[in-house]
Amino acid sequence: MKKYLIYILNLLLIPFFANAQGVDNLLRSNGRIYVVIGVILIIFISIILYLIRIERKIDKLEKQNH
Repeated sequence: MKKYLIYILNLLLIPFFANAQGVDNLLRSNGRIYVVIGVILIIFISIILYLIRIERKIDKLEKQNH
């Protein structure tokens, strides 16, 4: 069942990926690509900082537990 779901999702996503180059040219021509890259960088940096913060909290709890 899971295998069929993956096949169906792949078939549905093929047109999206086939048209991805056209979207890239549209974004680049309008200058919006920089906004997209900026948002992705903000999300990525936020996730990294969140993981670092969680790691520090886990280390502190482990030290308290021992």
